[in-house]
Amino acid sequence: MKQFFLLTALALLCFTCEQEEYSFGEITTPQNLTLEASITGQTADAPFGDGSGQVVLTATADNAITYRFVFSDGSEEIAPTGQLTKRFNQIGVNTYGVTVVASGTAGVSTTLTSEITVESNFSDPEVLEFLTDGSSKTWYWAADEPGHFGVGQNDDNAELNFYPNYYQAAPFEKDGAEESLCFYQDELVFSTEGGSLFYQLNNFGQTYFNVGYQDVGGGSAGFDFCYDFAVESTPQRVQLAPAESFVVDNGVPGQTRGTNMILADDSFMSYYIGATTYEIMSITDNRLVLRAIQGNNPALAWYHTFSSTKPSPGGSDDTDYDNLVWSDEFDTDGAPDPAKWSYNIGRGNNGWGNGEEQTYTDRADNVRVEDGKLKITAKREAFGGANYTSARLVTEDKFEFTYGRVDISAKLPTGGGTWPALWMLGEDYATNTWPGCGEIDIMEHVGNRQDQLFSSLHFPGFSGGDAVTRDTDVPGISTEFHTFSVIWSPETIRFFVDDELYHTFSNDSSLPFDSDFFLIFNVAMGGNFGGTIVSDFAESTMEVDWVRVYQ
Repeated sequence: MKQFFLLTALALLCFTCEQEEYSFGEITTPQNLTLEASITGQTADAPFGDGSGQVVLTATADNAITYRFVFSDGSEEIAPTGQLTKRFNQIGVNTYGVTVVASGTAGVSTTLTSEITVESNFSDPEVLEFLTDGSSKTWYWAADEPGHFGVGQNDDNAELNFYPNYYQAAPFEKDGAEESLCFYQDELVFSTEGGSLFYQLNNFGQTYFNVGYQDVGGGSAGFDFCYDFAVESTPQRVQLAPAESFVVDNGVPGQTRGTNMILADDSFMSYYIGATTYEIMSITDNRLVLRAIQGNNPALAWYHTFSSTKPSPGGSDDTDYDNLVWSDEFDTDGAPDPAKWSYNIGRGNNGWGNGEEQTYTDRADNVRVEDGKLKITAKREAFGGANYTSARLVTEDKFEFTYGRVDISAKLPTGGGTWPALWMLGEDYATNTWPGCGEIDIMEHVGNRQDQLFSSLHFPGFSGGDAVTRDTDVPGISTEFHTFSVIWSPETIRFFVDDELYHTFSNDSSLPFDSDFFLIFNVAMGGNFGGTIVSDFAESTMEVDWVRVYQ
């Protein structure tokens, strides 16, 4: 429900002209300026609105060709039609000054000033804490991460509008090129004072401009380029507000946090695209992913990933894990080595927590070592109360470790509904219930998305469908052996396929990735991620040639 009210005040005529009138043609001064406001959710019981802080402002005047709104919170907006939707974000019931300037020809204008009292109850204290650590914190481009910079479509296509599907930068892609030399040097500083959030960009005098805004940078390169361009040298106020985007409308958990950062005074997050509003897709203590709409092309959404640790081209940490501490080459036919492996048996709780449709066994039909390979076979057969059988091997209580490199050579099964995984689980899962114990998925694959590889991390706040996940295409993933690797250190967790880095995650002691984990190899059927099992599925096998752990 919206209740409209009319705000009027004395119009102040601002008119200055030192040249002859004929220099401008006919000069028309805006007359009869009025300002109308509609506070969203305003009722008799909620005179200051529904707590969203949103107000629709409508200015009208005779002879006006454009309108400018200036607010006491430090922001201002141009609205050629006179209508503007403004969200006030200071928590509580607050009164704001609103000045509307109606412009006519030759620069003459009429000004109207009034006040609006509105309530906002939106807050995201976790974002404030992550961004600032309670005081001040510096962020950098996560340049070592694939897709740290990219662009995608901004429309109602829910399958494609939440990630940079048009272009994703490779690790350090912008490093060393003349046109982008300034890009990775930027420091983005967030601070807090009195519960308010502030932002300052340190770009050392140069800004990387989108080609569509090269005139703002004073250049004409014809492509994205670093131009000399100074930015505000003092911290600027940042407002947090609910995000209102196509991604929010998707309603898919984990696609976005649903919080916008609104920067003041034309501030921007390093790359200039004419945007001051950035949607927070995800945030942790050391990783921040943002989405912003290009100002002069609303069909494009840009994605920025930042890290609280500045990466270097040589890798985000220099830990060298080259001492082989554990391995299985699967050289002896028969059952897997009982000194190294044991089994999870049965259906688990709710299909092992994922609605999976198989029962796990230790039968040779489902798991064996043969021809120098570990073979885990999923079969369609009625057994143990399920319609499918498979196997799940674990090194729990036999080999557990903290930090190191894991290399696994494997060839994956095929068939819609298969869900093979090579992964690790925190050994304290019995007392530190998942996801508190942490989970590192070195390799996941689903037959319904053939030739696509996934790696994920699960931890509190980022588990299940909300896990931190990256994928990459691997042609021949089920016809050839590939090497799937993770390098896990106190600083980072990095995922590779055939020695090619495709996923970097910033680790720290606040996360559950600093204690012992054990290995798990399994092939599931169906479930939340495996999806629909094709009707003609009979059986398929994951083969593992070897697994090696280095510290």
